[in-house]
Amino acid sequence: MKALYSIAILLITFSAVAQEDFLAKQYFNDGDFDKAVVYYEKLAKKNPRRTDYTEALIATYQQLERYTDAENLLSEKIKDANVFPTLLIEMGYNYRLQNLPEKAKEYYQKAISQIEKNPNYGYGIGYRFQKYALLDEALSAYTKAMELNPQLDYNYQMARIYGEQGNIEKMYVSYLNLISEGKTSKSNVLRNIDDFITADAENENNITFKKILLQNAQKNPDILWNELLSWLFVQQKQYNSAFRQEKAIYKRMEGANMHRLNTLGNLALEENETETAQEVFQFIADNSGDAVTKLNAQLNLIDIQLLDPSEKELQTVQKQFDELINIHGYKAQTLQLQVAYANFLTFKKETPEMAVQILKQSLELPLNTRGKAFVKLALGDILVYDKKFNEALIYFSQIQQNLKNDVLGQNARFKVAQTSFYKGDFDWALTQLKVLRSSTSQLIANDAMQLSLLISDNSLEDSTQTALKKYARADLLAYQNKTKEAITELDGILENHKGEKIEDEALLKQGKLLESIKSYEAAEYNYQKITEFYASGILADDAHFALAELYRNTLNEPEKAKSHYEKIIYNYQDSYYFPQARKNFRILRGDAVN
Repeated sequence: MKALYSIAILLITFSAVAQEDFLAKQYFNDGDFDKAVVYYEKLAKKNPRRTDYTEALIATYQQLERYTDAENLLSEKIKDANVFPTLLIEMGYNYRLQNLPEKAKEYYQKAISQIEKNPNYGYGIGYRFQKYALLDEALSAYTKAMELNPQLDYNYQMARIYGEQGNIEKMYVSYLNLISEGKTSKSNVLRNIDDFITADAENENNITFKKILLQNAQKNPDILWNELLSWLFVQQKQYNSAFRQEKAIYKRMEGANMHRLNTLGNLALEENETETAQEVFQFIADNSGDAVTKLNAQLNLIDIQLLDPSEKELQTVQKQFDELINIHGYKAQTLQLQVAYANFLTFKKETPEMAVQILKQSLELPLNTRGKAFVKLALGDILVYDKKFNEALIYFSQIQQNLKNDVLGQNARFKVAQTSFYKGDFDWALTQLKVLRSSTSQLIANDAMQLSLLISDNSLEDSTQTALKKYARADLLAYQNKTKEAITELDGILENHKGEKIEDEALLKQGKLLESIKSYEAAEYNYQKITEFYASGILADDAHFALAELYRNTLNEPEKAKSHYEKIIYNYQDSYYFPQARKNFRILRGDAVN
């Protein structure tokens, strides 16, 4: 019974301490130091051996400028024979806050001298100096500890300090030595170096890093230096230079695969560096011994050809697909070929009937659930193109049922909503879109939100939904690659529904379509009209981002681009485009971007 009573008392005591600890931290973090100090004084008194409570109380005294109280507490603790040296640093810092640098320095030196008694103190002392930006002292502590005990290695911490001191070259050399000696991982170092590298190849830090890498490569021809040079060139968006390094890596690495090259090719393609992407994928197609990797590269090459194809190029691609089908046939392992060919027949050749036949044939293959979903998704898209909406909805719904919590299932649900929108069933579309607002895919959630708002806003104002039906027709025409017809349909909305809620939606959609046919001035006019007349509307951030991207990527007017990114950063912080706008703005300004 006594034992149970003792346990109960302990639990109550522990609970009370935990509560006081929570409140002390909460008040401190909230800046309510008068309340925090009450709890920390109790905690430090009850737990005199807990250095964390002692240090928290000292920090609270310092926030309240009660430096004498902090000094008295520290003096008491320092008398202890087993005192940890970081409290000496705290005493020095307390004097520093009172603008007494000489007395502060005295205690910093006392802390460093403790390393002679026990070199293992080096890390704790160095780290505490770093906390207070006392970088020279931190270096002294780490260096002394390593001199006294060669088994200790604080070069990683020291490299970071060199960077903080602005000694960039020494930092690079130190980090690269750590990688080459196998003392840390390449990815770990690159995360730190990334803070000092920008997208500007002429930036001084970039030039220094490149110079050191080339010097190391001359002394020791290790593929590590090729990998790091490739990484640097990618940061600088010099994909062709990165490709040269990646080829060298592939040729020198025993048992190498094409993963790195494939990543580079996709990155170049995303950045519209199509010539380099084409070279990369051609290299993969020519050199890969893996049939699937080779096929994927060939399909990527076809995608590049189809970006803006002439009739002659379409004929060439048709022959390429015929050859690939002859080689691979219709197999479960090459579904990507069958889907790519079906999309080509539909969206480029306008022959959906043959595409549907190919994909239905593919569904008869022995496929797993995801394989079937992959084919059904493509088949549904083609049926939508062919205005066979009900049949398309059956396939999308099957995917949605079989992969409920998967991104493929969520994508299928969005396509159910989109297809319902095209056929004018706006209520059912809204039902599906409401579920998708919480999608794990931010892109799907954003698209769902946009379409949901489009339908609800334009249903309230116009009970007949006349303008919304016209917009749905234009959207379907755009989906079918009938761009000029879609632009004309949107012109009708802009002429006959001026001032209605649908106008900004029509302007944005038409702007995107005008960009796709290279009518850049007309697209610019549409976006500007939204920012001018619908500045408080839900599409204002879309229009600013569209203008920024147009100025940055196409019209080569970086200052105008910066202006529109800046508007998103300051005026639309909850925008889906906010992270990318901030990143692009910093790139244009020449900042280092992680």
